[in-house]
Amino acid sequence: MTSTAPETQRGQDAGDALGEQPTSWQRRLRRFGHVPRPETPLRDRLDPPYTRPGRQVWSVLAIPPHVADRLVRWSGWGGPLLVTLVAGLLRFWKLDRPHAVIFDETYYAKDAWALVNQGYEGSWPKDVDKLILKDPSSVPIPTDPGYVVHPPVGKWIIGFGEQLFGFTPFGWRFMVAVLGTVSVLLLCRIGRRLFRSTFLGCLAGLLLAVDGLHFVMSRTALLDLIVMFFVLAAFGCLVVDRDRARRRLADALPVDAEGVLRPDARIAETLRLGWRPWRLAAGVMLGLAFATKWNGLYVLAAFGLMTVLWDVGARRTAGAVKPYMVVLRRDLVPAFVSTVPVAIVTYVVSWTGWIVTDKGYYRNWAATEGKNSSWNWLPDWLRSLWHYENQVYDFHVGLTSGHTYESNPWSWLVLGRPVSYFYEEEAGCKESTTGKCASEVLAIGTPLLWWLACFALAYVVWRWLFRRDWRAGAIACGVAAGWVPWFFYQERTIFLFYAVVFVPFLCLAVTMLLGAIVGPAAGQGARAELGLTSGDPTGERRRTLGAIAAGVLVLLIVWNFIYFWPLYTGTSIPEDLWRDRMWLDTWV
Repeated sequence: MTSTAPETQRGQDAGDALGEQPTSWQRRLRRFGHVPRPETPLRDRLDPPYTRPGRQVWSVLAIPPHVADRLVRWSGWGGPLLVTLVAGLLRFWKLDRPHAVIFDETYYAKDAWALVNQGYEGSWPKDVDKLILKDPSSVPIPTDPGYVVHPPVGKWIIGFGEQLFGFTPFGWRFMVAVLGTVSVLLLCRIGRRLFRSTFLGCLAGLLLAVDGLHFVMSRTALLDLIVMFFVLAAFGCLVVDRDRARRRLADALPVDAEGVLRPDARIAETLRLGWRPWRLAAGVMLGLAFATKWNGLYVLAAFGLMTVLWDVGARRTAGAVKPYMVVLRRDLVPAFVSTVPVAIVTYVVSWTGWIVTDKGYYRNWAATEGKNSSWNWLPDWLRSLWHYENQVYDFHVGLTSGHTYESNPWSWLVLGRPVSYFYEEEAGCKESTTGKCASEVLAIGTPLLWWLACFALAYVVWRWLFRRDWRAGAIACGVAAGWVPWFFYQERTIFLFYAVVFVPFLCLAVTMLLGAIVGPAAGQGARAELGLTSGDPTGERRRTLGAIAAGVLVLLIVWNFIYFWPLYTGTSIPEDLWRDRMWLDTWV
C-alpha cells in the first residue's frame, strides 16, 4: 500500500535552516512527553522523493519483487492512463445524445462553424437550429459579421471538431470531450507530482472523472471547460517548473564530509535558475485560457503571484537570509516576462482570423468612426480590436437581466442552483405513476463529492495557514482564482457551471483530505511524529480504519455519480425517478 497521507512529505517552505539544535522550549517540553518532528533532509525538502508501495502489498498478491519493481515503474503512467481510459469511455458514450442544440450551444456551435470556414463569426438568423439538426449542408454560413462577446480560441477548438465530424452535435462536442478526457490525465499526473504518490494522483483523476459538472461540461459545446483545461495545464506546467528549479538549487548546494546536503546563503542568494521553459509554457496556457474567456485573466494574476512565492520558499529553504529581496532582484522580472507578456501576445495572436479577413465585427472601426482618434499612430487593426474589447467589457459588466437558472457564487459549493441544459417530457410512460417520462441534462456536480469538498477546503486552508504546506496553498489558490472573482460581479447574470474552472482543485482538496484520513504508512515521518513504531498495532489499526473510511467515501461518490447518470446524459426515466433525484427544491 502506498503512503497516502500528505503528512509524509515535508513540502513546507518555512523554517528551513537545517542543522539547528532544538530550542530551549522544545527541550523543556520533552520532559512532559513532547516528541519533536523528525528532521527531514534538506534534499528531500527541496526535491521530495516519490512514495513506493510497501512490500506487504506485493507479498499478499504473491508478486515477485522484480515484477513488483517493474509495475511500480510503469504505474506512474499506467495508472493515470487507465483512469483516463475510463473517463474517456464515459464521456464519448453516445456523445451525440441528445440530438439537439442544448443551452448555449446555440451560440458557440454556430460561431465556431463560421470561424473555421471564413475566419470570423457570422450573424445567424433566428430559429436556424432545427434546420441545422435536420440538414446542416442546406444552411449557408452568413457573411454578415456577428457581434460576439468572447475571444475566439474556444470556438476555434470547437470548430476543429466540426471540421472533422461535420456540423452535427457529435462534431461540435467532440473536441470538448477530448479536452475533458485529457484533463483527467493531467490531473492524475499533477496530483502524483503534487503529493508524490501515484495512488493519490490516480485518486484525484478518478474523482474528476466521476464529477457530474465536469462530465456534463465535457459533453457540451460550451467554453468554460476549455478554460478549465488551459488553467489546469498552466498549473501543471508551474508545478513542473517548481520541481526543476528546486532540484537545480539542491544540486548546487554543498555536501558536508558525511555526505549530507547543507544550506548555503551565498549559493541560495546568487544562483541563477536559468532558462525555465515550463514557466513559459504556463504563460502560453494562461494566454489561451484568457483568449477563451476573460475570467482566465484572474487566474493569470493569481498563478503569477503563486509562482513568485514558490521561488521565495525555494531560496529560503536553500539558506537565503533575505529570500524576498533575492527573488525581487533575480526572479521577479523573468517570472513576469515568462507569463504576462507571453499571455498577452498569445491573446492577440488568437484574433488572427478576425485581423486578416478584414470583415469581422468592428474590424474597420478605426478607419471609420475612430479615424479622428489621437491614437492614429497605432495600426488600424489594433485600435479596432481595442474598441471592440471595450464594447465587450461594457456588455459583460452590464449583463444584469434575470435568468431562470442564474445563481449567486455563495451557493456554488453546495450546488444551490444547477442549470438545466435540456429537458423533455414524454407522455404515455407506463413505468411512471404520472404517466410521463423525463429526459434532462442537468449541469450539476456530483453532490456527495462537492459537499465533501466543503470540508476538504476547510482542511486545506488549515494546512496552509497552520502547517505551511505549499500544496494546500496551491490548491487554495486554484480554487480562489476560479471562484473569488465572481463575487465582485454579483449583480451580473452568472451561473453555477462557471465553477467548472476550479473543479480539478476541489478534487485535489478532497484527495488531500482522504490521504490524511488514511494516514501514513508504517515507518513514515508522521508515524514517528506520533511516537509509533512500524510494528505498533495501534498505528496499524488506525490506518486500517482510515483506509476503510476513505474507501467508503470514494465508493459513495462513485455511487452518487451513477445514481445521477440519467440527469447527466439526458436518459429518459419515469418522472417519479426524476423527482427522486431532485434532492433540493432549487434543483427543479
